[in-house]
Amino acid sequence: MTTTLGMLAILAEGEGGGGPFSVNPGLMLWTWLVFIAFLFFFRKTFWVTIVSRAEEREQTIAAQLTQAETMNAEARALLEEQKKATAEARGAAQTMLAEARAAAEKERALGHEKAKADQEALVDRARRDIAAEKDRAVAELRREAVDLALGAASKVIGQRLDGDQDRKIVLDYLATVERSH
Repeated sequence: MTTTLGMLAILAEGEGGGGPFSVNPGLMLWTWLVFIAFLFFFRKTFWVTIVSRAEEREQTIAAQLTQAETMNAEARALLEEQKKATAEARGAAQTMLAEARAAAEKERALGHEKAKADQEALVDRARRDIAAEKDRAVAELRREAVDLALGAASKVIGQRLDGDQDRKIVLDYLATVERSH
């Protein structure tokens, strides 16, 4: 690479000009004139378009940033609303669950009370049935006792005792025996 630069410097000196690093006022003047002409032409033709497009782009970006900030604020608000709704739904679910538990407990208590009442009613009915059966058995036993007593008395007396008057006497006697016991 140094050889290439060295050769260019030698060629430039041989032609009467300077090397690439030598100052040439004529070349500098023409370079500046071409640059200023290009800048003037560029400014008249392309500069307005480039600046207007850059401003449009800047405005578009600013509008998009504003829109993004608005959407971000809306998203935050929606997130807060969603959190509140979720909390309310959880609260409602807890309330419903508590109500369901209370209703189930109440139903269980009512069922227990009903079963107890049914059991007591069954026991009462059984007691009444037993008392009625006992009364029937006692009445049957009395009839048989009266018949036996009349039969025994008729054997002892030697006559047949089966009248209503005879039955009444025996029944009265049995009633007095029951009262004494």
